[in-house]
Amino acid sequence: MTYLSMNIPGRSMFAIAKQKLMPVVIINDVSQAEPLREALKEGGVYTAEITLRTPNALKIIRIISEDPDFCVGAGTVLSPGDADQAQSAGAQFMVSPGLSLAVVDECDRSAVPYFPGVATPTEIQRARDLGFNELKFFPAEALGGAQYLKAVVAPFHDMKFIPTGGINLSNVDSYFAVPQVLAVGGSWIVNEKLLASRDFSAITSLTREAVSYIKSLSS
Repeated sequence: MTYLSMNIPGRSMFAIAKQKLMPVVIINDVSQAEPLREALKEGGVYTAEITLRTPNALKIIRIISEDPDFCVGAGTVLSPGDADQAQSAGAQFMVSPGLSLAVVDECDRSAVPYFPGVATPTEIQRARDLGFNELKFFPAEALGGAQYLKAVVAPFHDMKFIPTGGINLSNVDSYFAVPQVLAVGGSWIVNEKLLASRDFSAITSLTREAVSYIKSLSS
């Protein structure tokens, strides 16, 4: 079965492709939601993946989604219930660490963009057969980094990937050297220490630095 809605470009796809960077955020303090969104925007990023790893993740997604200029997605979507609740909270795209047919069915039913995670040629082929053109590649560094990614995705010239896991400014250039890389996901911009200290100015600085560096790679 081919899930045709998976191929329909959405606002989330446009935002991710434009900035080539998707911050992956683990956050539980609801009071940090709005200042975090503003810090990312000030740094030049208008989309982020809020992982469903904390009790207040859905509340945070709801707050962030109140800004029509910001495209917020839900990460660590492991079940149809996760996808349904995240969309109800305002999430505009879903991301999973792996490929779940149950989540595929739910996202197809609700016509919300879904980025399942893959790690092997077999998983990529399976996702392609289902109609996916864009996939999360996870965990990138643990699997062998950009060298492994380049080898694995070489046969899939018509697909795009968002590698995530262990990526930062010290290795991001190697990932963008792979033609099939659409964007990179990373947690180094919004890390646990900066959130704990509420250092949103540092988050803005890291965001601006990442945006500038990634832009320079394509110039």
